[in-house]
Amino acid sequence: MKVLVIGGGAREHALCRSLSLDPQVTALHCAPGNAGIAEVAELHPVDMLDGAAVARLAAGLEAGLVVVGPEAPLVAGVADAVRAAGIPCFGPSKEAAELEGSKAFAKDVMAAANVPTARSYVCTTPEQIDDALDAFGTPYVVKDDGLAAGKGVVVTSDLAVARAHARACERVVIEEFLDGPEVSLFAITDGRTVLPLQPAQDFKRALDNDEGPNTGGMGAYSPLPWADPKLVDEVLETVLQPTVDELRRRGTPFSGLLYAGLAITGRGVRVIEFNARFGDPETQVVLARLRTPLAGVLLAAAEGTLADLPPLTWHDDAAVTVVVASHNYPDTPRTGDPIGGLEEIAAHDAPHAYVLHAGTRRDDGGTVVSAGGRVLSVTATGEDLTQARERAYTALHRITLPGSQHRTDIARDAAKA
Repeated sequence: MKVLVIGGGAREHALCRSLSLDPQVTALHCAPGNAGIAEVAELHPVDMLDGAAVARLAAGLEAGLVVVGPEAPLVAGVADAVRAAGIPCFGPSKEAAELEGSKAFAKDVMAAANVPTARSYVCTTPEQIDDALDAFGTPYVVKDDGLAAGKGVVVTSDLAVARAHARACERVVIEEFLDGPEVSLFAITDGRTVLPLQPAQDFKRALDNDEGPNTGGMGAYSPLPWADPKLVDEVLETVLQPTVDELRRRGTPFSGLLYAGLAITGRGVRVIEFNARFGDPETQVVLARLRTPLAGVLLAAAEGTLADLPPLTWHDDAAVTVVVASHNYPDTPRTGDPIGGLEEIAAHDAPHAYVLHAGTRRDDGGTVVSAGGRVLSVTATGEDLTQARERAYTALHRITLPGSQHRTDIARDAAKA
């Protein structure tokens, strides 16, 4: 089949890499893509938020499947426009994508489906904000109700910081703090059948030891040696399936990738948030471990036939990804810096380690330069997390990017478990 992937980050590069290795895929396209994706897919310019433009591009390419990567096009209804053109699309409708587009909507769905989550208040006035912050106390958890590219959440013990973030939001969700380790669990669904993937853990803070500001994610690993072996089955039963069933009951079935961000608390599993698409950087490690060819699974979700598929199969290897970010990320990142070392990694570290591009482009001279906050995801596999970590950091140290930053502790503690 011919496949068109929408997006231009490391998540889309991971998706394109897996699709390019799938013998079912006869032609692979990506819009708008990036410098790394260009090595495995044909790139096309497009306004990702323009559903009609995306549908026209897909029709012109005779795509048999469109995969919408980022959240903003999904919330804008791009998947609806593609489906209206008669083309199978992996990604939820605009209405179902509100599960990520609005924290308040997600809380309402969870309440109706009896999904365990943090107690919360939805606030729109300064008085409501102050009352909610006072009710829950420190540490304060303040979430912008709308999309914020992974940076709309503030967790702080500083009341002034919490209040300032809350008042800067048009509508805000303030909730109780959930203690315990966090887990990301993806599930592919066609609106009825739910197919969970392997769990991963990501690292949101910019600096080692979970210090510094929140980011879109600085690294991830899978599997989780410390997690209960029954975790996936429990989350499927108590979180994923009830949520999909509730959305179908409401007449807005969710078809695509349902991402549950979870806290493993002393009182059990609690949902921190839902996303309506593959997460970045967890996708990089989850797809590195998936043995089942990807295209057929995504097409089955788009066509409502997931129940007919055999169970997914997985490599035994562990996977680690480390994000290389621009100078000054996550504030106003510097862009346009030349990136070196990519050829050396391809020559010395493949196939166990490779680079997935996030914010990159080629300048007029053909040099790959930085073009965003998160620039690269260096991903590696190994017999265990220790070997995967070593391979990832060995490859990463070949990269040159002026002013760049990365965390040195991704999967460190889990590798010792």
